[in-house]
Amino acid sequence: MNEQALAIQPSPEPEPEKTGFLDRTLRKLKNAWQNIAGASYDATQAGSRPDLPAADLESLRQQMQDCLQSRGGEVSARARAAALGHVYLALDAKGRERFLGVLAHEFDVDPARVDAAIEDLSLAGDDDARRDYQALLRKALEAPRIKLLTQFNALPDGVKFLVDMRADLLALKSGDSAIRGLEQDLKSLLTTWFDVDFLELRQITWDNAPAALLEKLIAYEAVHAIDGWDDLKNRLDSDRRCFAYFHPRMPHEPLIFVEVALVNGLADNIQALLDENAPVQDPGTTDTAIFYSISNAQKGLAGISFGNFLIKRVAATLSAEFKGLKTFATLSPVPGFMAWLEKKLAEGDPALLSHADRRALSAAAGRQGGGKGSLKSLLAIPGWQDDQAISEALWGPLMRLAARYLINEKDLNKRALDPVAHFHLTNGASMESLNWKADSSPRGLGNSAGIMINYLYDLNRIEDNHEAYTSTGKINASSRMRPLLKD
Repeated sequence: MNEQALAIQPSPEPEPEKTGFLDRTLRKLKNAWQNIAGASYDATQAGSRPDLPAADLESLRQQMQDCLQSRGGEVSARARAAALGHVYLALDAKGRERFLGVLAHEFDVDPARVDAAIEDLSLAGDDDARRDYQALLRKALEAPRIKLLTQFNALPDGVKFLVDMRADLLALKSGDSAIRGLEQDLKSLLTTWFDVDFLELRQITWDNAPAALLEKLIAYEAVHAIDGWDDLKNRLDSDRRCFAYFHPRMPHEPLIFVEVALVNGLADNIQALLDENAPVQDPGTTDTAIFYSISNAQKGLAGISFGNFLIKRVAATLSAEFKGLKTFATLSPVPGFMAWLEKKLAEGDPALLSHADRRALSAAAGRQGGGKGSLKSLLAIPGWQDDQAISEALWGPLMRLAARYLINEKDLNKRALDPVAHFHLTNGASMESLNWKADSSPRGLGNSAGIMINYLYDLNRIEDNHEAYTSTGKINASSRMRPLLKD
């Protein structure tokens, strides 16, 4: 663990508020920057009119211009950047959107300057002149806002501030090309700063992690919600592991984390795997590591991938700790299956159901004909998964269709249509086994009719699988999976 970690165990009461630590983090950042900042247009003014009305825009523009000036030393530059960031934090959602609009439009690349640089380059008479004009063109193509954004990097928690600013940009879902350009500029900066070689892998344990970090795990868990401290403690027990990547400029903020269960054989049901009353296994006697949850903790780092490196490094770490581990696999959701199935049903795909499927579904639904209608009506019955007759009727068609969706359905780039499948296949995994009624939660039933899949990470074949998938779209699926495609 990080040497600053405190051996604090959270009290089971009260249950954590998922937004509480976010509010505390924001207050901490505001207080830290308040001591550095100094400007005519300050956070107090911005906070009194947080929607950033037109009357305040000129003061904001001038403040942004001041940040780009080179007058004064490093202390002055930090003060100007802190003041600007402090203003941003004081604004509401509408005010921040207007702030970002000014930054995007008025501090973008100057087209006239670019055109002039291109013309000068085209008229260059020799190689030395071309090199000089190429350098000028590169400089002209760099938006002034990039210099402004990098100034936040020198502030306390400035990198976290920029990560959260990109999250705000992504949330806008704007059709404005300048806003998209600002988001891409920020993504390029963050991609460079968050190179995997800069990241630190840490194991998070119940005994050694600070309470604030444990609280963040609960808030950031994106696959299987953590139901309070008892659930979290179960997930950090001796037969479980949790690893996360951290950045040196965000030492208390996990970037992405993975939860692992040490078991014997492939796990096929997530509720059983997370059962707090299940006996704890001796990890030294287990043969399989199940990666059952991978959560990106920072919305502002979307599209900056380091999850593949996380899985491989954790597998290597576990292999070194437990010599008996032979299998590394996931128990993963199939989040796009039901949406795809509903689309195919609406389109009237004639190959969706076989004659045997239609008969079985109609019989279970107690209706004549209409296999697709019977399928929909059966899935709409509350608690269908607990009815043996309905479950047996649905098993064949849904498992076959899930296999078709995962193995055969591709996007225009020959990539797996399911986003989780694409993630694991890109990382070099293969499809090992489909699991029926593996997730009985409302979310699991709604997304995939409760079906989950094991992706296998064969450490000797990861690179070959990765190359086959990324170059040709080939999906390696086991002898358990392929037969499901047949009627």
